[in-house]
Amino acid sequence: MLASASQRRLDLLRQVGIEPDVVAPADLDERPLRGELPREHAQRLAEAKARAVEQRHPGCFLLGADTVVGLGRRILPKPSDAEEARACLQRLSGRRHRVYGGVTVIAPDGRSARRQVTTAVRFKRLDAEEIAAYVAAEEWRGKAGGYAIQGLAAAFVPAITGSYSNVVGLPLAETLALLRGLGYRP
Repeated sequence: MLASASQRRLDLLRQVGIEPDVVAPADLDERPLRGELPREHAQRLAEAKARAVEQRHPGCFLLGADTVVGLGRRILPKPSDAEEARACLQRLSGRRHRVYGGVTVIAPDGRSARRQVTTAVRFKRLDAEEIAAYVAAEEWRGKAGGYAIQGLAAAFVPAITGSYSNVVGLPLAETLALLRGLGYRP
């Protein structure tokens, strides 16, 4: 069972041959806690999503995940409008940032395991036209940090260090290792 409403996570799981029986969004307040760092925020939300769905669907494998874009100590939002998307892209332009993926798996017997994955991403310097075109395309909607590396924003990223699938929304190798470690067999 996937404790997420993310179509990207579902697509990534399908890519590696996993079809969740149920997709059950956790419906949590995802705002960061006061002073919470990006890495901590991703892991806290992944755990909270899995635990919230566990209450409604006990006795099955549960996967909770969250992706956070961090620029230093700052957590960049999932933009709520075009102006916020533009601000995210302006902050990322010409800089390196980190994408933090938190993953929690709960087995049917209640055992759990979690993992935190960090990917470093380098953005090229963006000009005003590139930012305007990307914002107009609306690909930023629902995306941490206001961009989707698997889409048009791929042209903005000359280099990453770490898991590509983590930047898309779920670190696949690490997630599969957690599932297998708890006894999941597709």
